[in-house]
Amino acid sequence: MTNSPTTTIPANQETFEYYAHTFKALADPKRLKLMNELCIRGQVCVCDLTEIMGMPQPKLSYHLKILMDSNLIKQEKKGTWNYYELNQGQVNHLLSPELCCLFRPTCW
Repeated sequence: MTNSPTTTIPANQETFEYYAHTFKALADPKRLKLMNELCIRGQVCVCDLTEIMGMPQPKLSYHLKILMDSNLIKQEKKGTWNYYELNQGQVNHLLSPELCCLFRPTCW
């Protein structure tokens, strides 16, 4: 029994740049750990993240900004504190069949 291929995703320079930017943001162990912590804990205050991650606030802010710029996490301001959480829609998109179609000749 043979699976029949479906349509492939047309790729253009904008698509490649989007994914390159996103994967560059993911290409750091500290940012991957940060995303994992947000996955496990849900929405977390930046004040708690400094302790969880064991890094000073300026360094943590640097990593948070990269993840924010790539739309991998979301920020919500509550009073004077910023809370962060995974952008689950964006993470799901990265794990989707759509992305796989960029690297396979056919999608199933």
